[in-house]
Amino acid sequence: MAKKRTRTVKIGNMEIGGGNKIAIQSMTNTDTKKVQQTVNQIKKLEEAGCDIVRSAVYDMDSAKRIPKIKEQIHIPFVADVHFDHEIAIAAIEHGADKLRVNPGNIGDEAKILAVVDAAKMHGVPIRVGANTGSLPKDILKKYGSPCADALVESALSNIKILERAGFTQIVVSIKSSSAPVCVEAYEKIAKVVDYPLHLGVTEAGTYKNAIIKSAIGLGALLLQGIGDTMRVSITGDPVQEVYAARDILKNCGVKLGGVEIISCPTCARCSLDIEKIANNIESFTQNLKVPMKVAIMGCAVNGPGEAKEADVGIAGGRNEALLFARGKVIHKVDEFDILPELKRMIMEYQQDFADTVQGERR
Repeated sequence: MAKKRTRTVKIGNMEIGGGNKIAIQSMTNTDTKKVQQTVNQIKKLEEAGCDIVRSAVYDMDSAKRIPKIKEQIHIPFVADVHFDHEIAIAAIEHGADKLRVNPGNIGDEAKILAVVDAAKMHGVPIRVGANTGSLPKDILKKYGSPCADALVESALSNIKILERAGFTQIVVSIKSSSAPVCVEAYEKIAKVVDYPLHLGVTEAGTYKNAIIKSAIGLGALLLQGIGDTMRVSITGDPVQEVYAARDILKNCGVKLGGVEIISCPTCARCSLDIEKIANNIESFTQNLKVPMKVAIMGCAVNGPGEAKEADVGIAGGRNEALLFARGKVIHKVDEFDILPELKRMIMEYQQDFADTVQGERR
């Protein structure tokens, strides 16, 4: 998979685009003015693997809380601002690492220029784009619906506003609640701009539907090498967004730390509760950072042979299981020892990997 090359944009202590890793984003759903609640949620997002976090900065008081939030977190902080250029400027001045605005709803040209001047002075990039829910009336009238072409035209008009002001530290997003529309729109804009692209299917719904929509939309783009940052939008706990994004990236072949679970769907040959074992191991490994594959297979048919690429795994039997590594059987355990033994092997692999990396650095 050849990745589309985009220009580099610096956000706080990290860079996106320009061949850098695809950054996982999420957004807090706490009240930004409640600093400790917001910080606690961001720390959970960090632990899950979030690279960039965004929060709604909706008034002057929430803008003034940014320094207190930033001093307690470790990832770049993006201020999401709409309709008020003074709040946007305040967010920049109070330390936001990036600004998400829609120039079309900030006000007249003088107000937009004031925001751009502040962003230039503080070295803060701006994310702009289009959303099917907020397309200008003239563009909607022209196309008759919030289609891909309408989204692209709206995004390009917002980009041009910033470019005319001499500003090019831009990140672009084009979002729809329709996965096919998202894919078409991102494919089209990727051909005409070299700014980093932030991927997302917006308003994707609750967990089940959001995962399906995002896997279809984001996966289709990632497999074409399109995308520099991404967010899986889920109604609910934002930590789930991060886990989902990690899984989508891993299954698209993007190099990423963490554990990939391979498990069979089971059949009449299976006498173990594979679903329970797989869920337990998935929970146990969700915050582990070392890349590895763990196979949880119901029988010898789907065991070391079919899952030989797995770093460690089990192949179930009647009240017992074979433990294997890279296709080779290690030993047999009874059903009560399956979980503790598999967890032991996982942690040994994680430690061996870490020791090897540490040795290479010496």
